[in-house]
Amino acid sequence: MTYSISNLLEGKYYRSRSLARKGLDGIIQYAELRNDCWRTCANDEEAYLVTVRPHYTMGTMISPDFYATVYVNVKG
Repeated sequence: MTYSISNLLEGKYYRSRSLARKGLDGIIQYAELRNDCWRTCANDEEAYLVTVRPHYTMGTMISPDFYATVYVNVKG
């Protein structure tokens, strides 16, 4: 069976490291290769746009899915 990076990202836990997006975490629902990033990727990195479904806890408001960019090292 052949796996793609998109398939491997889906279902994984995501937590933002950015101070501006602190507290955003959840499960990656969808991932696709992104070629239009402003950040220059190193030769062994690829950028992926991911859709994340936030974790819900009892008594909190339901939040919509959010998007994030994830950089993956693809060095073989």
